[in-house]
Amino acid sequence: MSGLIDTHCHLDKLDALEDALLFARENGIEGMVTIGTRWSRRHEQNDLVQRDTPELRIWGAIGTHPDYAHEERLPELDEMVEALSAPGIVAVGEAGLDYFHGTEEVRPAQQATFRRHIEAARATGLPLVIHARQADNDVAAILRDEHAKGAFPFLLHCFASGKALAETALELGGYISFSGLLTFPKCDEIRAVAKMVPKERMLVETDSPFLAPVPKRGKPNMPGYVLHTATRLAQEREVTLDEVIAQTTENAYRLFAKASS
Repeated sequence: MSGLIDTHCHLDKLDALEDALLFARENGIEGMVTIGTRWSRRHEQNDLVQRDTPELRIWGAIGTHPDYAHEERLPELDEMVEALSAPGIVAVGEAGLDYFHGTEEVRPAQQATFRRHIEAARATGLPLVIHARQADNDVAAILRDEHAKGAFPFLLHCFASGKALAETALELGGYISFSGLLTFPKCDEIRAVAKMVPKERMLVETDSPFLAPVPKRGKPNMPGYVLHTATRLAQEREVTLDEVIAQTTENAYRLFAKASS
């Protein structure tokens, strides 16, 4: 199968990058978005997008993951806007809230960083890649509050939340991206959301090198394995794999509009 886009991977964290890129090309993957996790290391994503070729498109996102929000300097908005104008950078993030790892004392830093990234998405028109873990209510509240100040494009990546957050995101114009979690035996709630998301708002990803899908679970994940998630998404929605490939790729280019330029 060809044409799939892995909308979320961490190429900087792969132990065998060249092998992973070769595997992706051999399996007809069209492209991938490599995601930054620390603002101070945004140059790594800028370097990785230099590997972009017509045979395998590589785009990037820069930002600060909530796990590092209390460690990283909060950049000024003007600084973010300038950095996000770099060639090949098509998204902001990832940013958001993680209350599984984030203790009470670091949550204000997570929230402040989340809001600053939303400001950057609003200012640039680039989509914000949102990480949400065990913080559904606060993520939804911040999204609603910030949306009232002006719309901005976004997606909930590696969806692992409840139906209520999915509904809030969709109401506000967001997209939802499914990872290998969709294939895990105990993730029925995620599969239920995968069935109800409008086809124009669904995306697929690996979050590699994490969360390898069944049947690769337990191995390091890589972008080429996005096919397994797409296959399960097609099964859950009772459509063909070709339909999922065509739709999610169309959606990816619509959301990551700079990737088409």
